[in-house]
Amino acid sequence: MIPRKKYSKEFKLDAIALVTGEGYTCQNAAESLSISPQMLARWIRESKTLQDAAFRGNGKLNAEQLELRLLREENKRLKMEKDILKKATVFFAQLAK
Repeated sequence: MIPRKKYSKEFKLDAIALVTGEGYTCQNAAESLSISPQMLARWIRESKTLQDAAFRGNGKLNAEQLELRLLREENKRLKMEKDILKKATVFFAQLAK
């Protein structure tokens, strides 16, 4: 029997954010994260209905976990900014021709 895979609260919240905040479909987000769309949809339902109690198994973050979360959020934001700048560079290069 294959052991059940466990996902951290942070992973679940990031997966939910892809659908609710970034505009991905549940199917696309699930495929990019290599999880089932049904599981992601359940996580979204749980987060909406349970609010603070959703994914409660991980408890409070210690200082190191909090710093890691903040660094990951910053990294995500910087990657998005970099992608926007790349697209802008291509756009303006095409205008210059």
